[in-house]
Amino acid sequence: MVRTPLTPAERQRGERLGRLLRSARGERSMTEIAAAAGLSAETLRKIETGRAPTPAFFTVAALASVLGLSMDDIVSDCEMPPAVAA
Repeated sequence: MVRTPLTPAERQRGERLGRLLRSARGERSMTEIAAAAGLSAETLRKIETGRAPTPAFFTVAALASVLGLSMDDIVSDCEMPPAVAA
């Protein structure tokens, strides 16, 4: 199966998600948060740096739970801005 390349907007959304998760993690270690969410530290690192801009729903849900974020907050902070009419 060939995956369709991500659009620039989708990449930006992934970067916003990464920044949000990094901010919510604060001073806690990446290893601690990843283990609590059932992920590898490398997976969390890729999400936080935007190298994995479209993580699976259950991955995001697990991280949200560990970090005390609501899925609504994640959606509102990471949604793509509306297209501007030309």
